[in-house]
Amino acid sequence: MARTKEKVSAKETKRTTKKKASTRVKAKAPQEAPVLRLIKNDQGLQDFADAINGRHDQAVRKMAEITGGTNNLSEFASGYLYFGLHKTEEGYVLREWAPNATEIYVVGDFNKWTESPRYAMKRVKGSNGNWEIKIKNKNFKHGSLYKLIVHWEGGQGERIPAWATRVVQDDETHIFSAQVWDPKEAFQWKTEKFRPTTNPLLIYECHIGMAQDKEGVGTYAEFRDNILPRVAADGYNCIQIMAIQEHPYYGSFGYHVSSFFAPSSRFGTPDELKSLVDKAHSMGIAVVMDIVHSHAVKNEVEGLANFAGDPCQYFNQGDRREHPAWDSLCFDYGKNEVLHFLLSNCKYWLEEFRFDGFRFDGVTSMLYYSHGLGESFMSYGDYYNGHQDGDAITYLTLANELIHSVNKNAITIAEEVSGMPGLALPMKDGGYGFNYRLAMNIPDYWIKIIKELRDEDWKPSSIFWELTNRRRDEKTISYCESHDQALVGDKTIIFRLIDADMYWHFKKGDENSTVNRGIALHKMIRLVTLGTINGGYLNFMGNEFGHPEWVDFPREGNGWSYKYARRQWNLVDNKELCYHYLGDFDRQMIKTLKKYRSFEKQAVVEIWHNDGDQVLAFRRGDLLFFFNFNPFSSYCDYGFMVEQGAYEYILNTDNPDFGGNGFNDDKLIHYTVYDHHLARDNKGWLKLYLPTRTACVLRKIKE
Repeated sequence: MARTKEKVSAKETKRTTKKKASTRVKAKAPQEAPVLRLIKNDQGLQDFADAINGRHDQAVRKMAEITGGTNNLSEFASGYLYFGLHKTEEGYVLREWAPNATEIYVVGDFNKWTESPRYAMKRVKGSNGNWEIKIKNKNFKHGSLYKLIVHWEGGQGERIPAWATRVVQDDETHIFSAQVWDPKEAFQWKTEKFRPTTNPLLIYECHIGMAQDKEGVGTYAEFRDNILPRVAADGYNCIQIMAIQEHPYYGSFGYHVSSFFAPSSRFGTPDELKSLVDKAHSMGIAVVMDIVHSHAVKNEVEGLANFAGDPCQYFNQGDRREHPAWDSLCFDYGKNEVLHFLLSNCKYWLEEFRFDGFRFDGVTSMLYYSHGLGESFMSYGDYYNGHQDGDAITYLTLANELIHSVNKNAITIAEEVSGMPGLALPMKDGGYGFNYRLAMNIPDYWIKIIKELRDEDWKPSSIFWELTNRRRDEKTISYCESHDQALVGDKTIIFRLIDADMYWHFKKGDENSTVNRGIALHKMIRLVTLGTINGGYLNFMGNEFGHPEWVDFPREGNGWSYKYARRQWNLVDNKELCYHYLGDFDRQMIKTLKKYRSFEKQAVVEIWHNDGDQVLAFRRGDLLFFFNFNPFSSYCDYGFMVEQGAYEYILNTDNPDFGGNGFNDDKLIHYTVYDHHLARDNKGWLKLYLPTRTACVLRKIKE
C-alpha cells in the first residue's frame, strides 16, 4: 500500500476546488484547423467534417480544462494516490468524495462495527465534497475489515469506499467489506521490462474463475501455474482476462462492477494477481484486462448507486441514469469528477498491476444516447445525426490518450458493433485513440450461416467479403466466436455443427458424418478467419479445441452448480478423443503463421472465388490460402493463376494429425504450369487437388 504524498493530496484538493477557474483555460488552435486524417482517408466523411472536427475540438478543450492547460493527463489521473486508504508514518489515512454527505463514519472489526466520534471523517476545507480521516489504531492493520456509514439529509447507509482497492466477501453471510491490504513484504516484480508482441496480436480470452477442471472457482495462482503454460504452448502472445474488477454477482461474468479499483477477491489476493501478470510477462505473454466503464451495478451497499444519498453522484440524471437493457447504471461522463474517477482507474491498473492495456466493454452503448439499441447504422449520417453522446466520446478519447501516455506500448481494444468511423485512429488524426476494434460482425456471420444455410449454399464470395469488410486505416481483432456464444442459452460453433453427437461419437474410430463435418468446418472457419486478419486474432478459452459444454455460472436455476462454469482440459489432453485434433490444428495454425513476421500487414489479395464450386483462394505475401467449402465435390487439378515458381505445403486441414483424411501429399512440391498467354505477367497455373471440406496454405519457395 503506497504511502500518502502530501504533494499529491494538495494537488488533488486544489484540482477539485478550482473547477470554475480551470474552465477558463482554452486550448490554443490555429486560425484554420488542418484537415484531419480521418477525413482525408475517407472522402465519404467530408460532408460530416464539422461534426468530426467538433468532437475532436471538444476532447482538446476538455483535456486543457481538467489539466489546467498542461495537457498532462497522467498527473490528472492520479486520484488513487490521494483517495482511498493509504499508509502513513502514524497509521492510515482514508479519503472519499461524497459531496452530498452530512456525516461519514468508519466502522469495522477494529471498533466492533460501531459509529463513534473517534472514527468520524471530516470534510476537507475548501474541497468539493472530499472527506478525510487519519486512523491511529493498532488493531486497524493488514487484514482488517471496514466500511463506511454515510449519513445524508433524510437517510443513511452502509457503503464500501468507492476507491477501495481490496474488497472481500464473507463465506457465510456473503456480505462484502473493504479490507486493509498492507502485507509486511511488498510484492517484488521479477520481469521489469516487457513489450507486447503485436505483429500479429494473438489473444487468448479467458476467465480466471472458470479456467480450471474443478467444479469450483479457480484462482489467480491456479491460472498462473496451470493455464499460462497452455497458452504459451498454443502460441498465443496475449491473454485478455475477463471479470477482474470486483462484482457482487459471480454470474454477471464481471459486467456488473461494484468496486472499480479492487481485483476480485474470489480469485485470490492482489499479490497473486500481480504474480500472474509477472509470470505471463516472463513467458512473453501480454496481459490485457477487460475494463467495464460503460455502466455499473445498481447495488447500493456494495457499489456506487446511491453513495451518499445522491443517486446521480456518479451517474446520469433522469431517464438516462438506468441502462434499459442491462439493469445497470450509466456514468455521467460530463462531470469532471467522474472523468477523474474513471481515468484514474485506467492508470491504476496500468501502474499497480502492470496490465498491458484494456479491452473496453460496451463502447457502442457509450457512444449513443440510444445505447445502439434498435439502431441500424446503414449510412455515415447515422454516426453524425446528433444522437451521439459527446461527453462519452470525449471520455474514450482522453482515456486512450492517458493510457498511451502512461505506457506507449499499451494495447487498447474497443468492443463496438456500430462501425463508428475513427474509433481505432489516434486522437491527433480525428479518431478516438484505440489500437484495435473488435470485428464483431464476424462471429455473428459464422453463426448466422451455420444456422440458416445448407452447406451447399455457403458462398465463398460472401465469406471473403465479410472477413475483409473493414476500414482500411483502422486495425481490427478478428474472431470466429465470442464468449457470448458460449454462455447458456446460445451455442458455440462446435455445438452448432455437431450438437449432441459430441457426447456419443467423439472418440477416435467412432466418428460419424456429423462429427467429421464439424471437425472439418471448425478448422476451416478458424483458418480463413485468422488468414484474413488486419491486426489481431482472438479465441475464447476452450473454443480452440471445441469445448463441449456451454458456460453457465452457478445460479438458482441450476442449483448453484459449478458443473458448467469450468473448462474440461482433460478432454483435449485425452489422445483417444477427437478434441485434440482441433487443439493440435489450432496450435499448428498459430505456430505456422507466427513464422511470418507482420503477416497481418500484408495485403489480402483475392486470387479466385467461384460460388458454384464453393472454392476460395487468396494471397498474403508469399503465402497462398485455398479453401474448398463444397460438401460433396472434390476437385482434381483445380487451376489458379499465380506468380510462376514452386510452392510447398505449410499447413493442411486434411492432415490425419488433425483428424483429416490425408488425401493430399503434404510433402509434394507444386510447380506452376507455363502458359504463354500469362508469361508476360510472370504468371502461371498452379494446379491443386482440393478435397471436399478442406483448406491448405502453400508458400512460394524463394529461388
